[in-house]
Amino acid sequence: MSNMKTAAPTSVNLASQIGEEDRFRDKLLRMARENKLAVISAVVILLFVLAAIFAPALTPYDPKEMDMMHRLSAPSAEHLLGTDEGGRDILTRMLYGARVSLLAGVLPTLMSMALGAALGLIAGFAGGLTDDIIMRIADIMLAFPSTLLAMIIMYTLGGGLVNVFLTLSLVGWAGIARVVRSETLKLRSSVYVTAARSIGVPRGRIILRHILPNCVPTLIVLFTLNVPSAILTESSLSFLGLGIQPPDTSWGQMINLGRQYLYNAPWCSFAPCIAIMLIVLAFNFLGDGLRDVLDPHLQNQ
Repeated sequence: MSNMKTAAPTSVNLASQIGEEDRFRDKLLRMARENKLAVISAVVILLFVLAAIFAPALTPYDPKEMDMMHRLSAPSAEHLLGTDEGGRDILTRMLYGARVSLLAGVLPTLMSMALGAALGLIAGFAGGLTDDIIMRIADIMLAFPSTLLAMIIMYTLGGGLVNVFLTLSLVGWAGIARVVRSETLKLRSSVYVTAARSIGVPRGRIILRHILPNCVPTLIVLFTLNVPSAILTESSLSFLGLGIQPPDTSWGQMINLGRQYLYNAPWCSFAPCIAIMLIVLAFNFLGDGLRDVLDPHLQNQ
C-alpha cells in the first residue's frame, strides 16, 4: 500500500512536468509563427555568437598586430571595414571584440540572475524581517543609476575582464530579486504550495520543486531583456577607459579609440556602434516576443 501511495504522486508529478514542457514548446512554436521579428532577432543573435566563436577561421588577420603603413585605410576588398589608427583590421577586431561584449552580456547576467533569484525566493517565501532586510538592500542598489554604480565599483577594483564581470553581476541583481519576490508572494498562497506545507514538506523542497519552476518563464524573459543592458554598460565602461584594457578589445573600447577620427575615418567608430545597436535590438525584440507568449497576463488580454 505504501508503495502505491508514493508511486501515484510521482506519476502525477511526471505527467504534470511533461505537460508543462509541451505547453512551453507550443508557446515557442506559436511565437515563431506569429512574431517574425523575434525569430529574425534570434537568428541575428545566433550569427553574432557563431561569428565570435569562429573568429579565427573567418579572418586571416591578428587583432593585436599593428601595420602603420596601412593605418586608417578606407574599407576595401583587403579590409572590408577598413583599418584603425594602428593599421589593425576593424572587422577582425570586431569579431574578437564580440567575444568580450557577448560574454560581458551573458555571463554577468546569469550570475546576477542566480543571485537575484535566490534572494527573491528567500525574501518572498520567508517574509518578515528577512524580507525587509533583503528588499531594503535591493532598494539601496536600485537608488543608484546602474552605470554610475558600475563606474564607482570599477574605479575601486580596477579595469579588467574579471572585474567587469563582477561589477555587472553586483549591479544587476536587485531588479531581478524584486521581480522574483513578487512572483514568489503570489505562488506562496497557491493551493499546491499550501497543500505541500500542510503535509510537512521542507521549505527548501517547496521552493525548488514548486515555486522556482513557475518562475522560469519570467526569468527567461528577464534574461533576454537584461543581456542588452549589460552589453551597453560594459561598452560604456570600456568607452570611458574603466572596462576592458588593451591589448584586449571590446566594441566600447573601439568606439573610444576611433572617436578622434570621426571626420577623416568614421568607419573606426561606426562599425562597432552598428554592431552594438544590432545586438541590443535583437535581444530586446526577442525578449518582447518571449514575454508575449510566456506572460499569462498578456495572454489573457
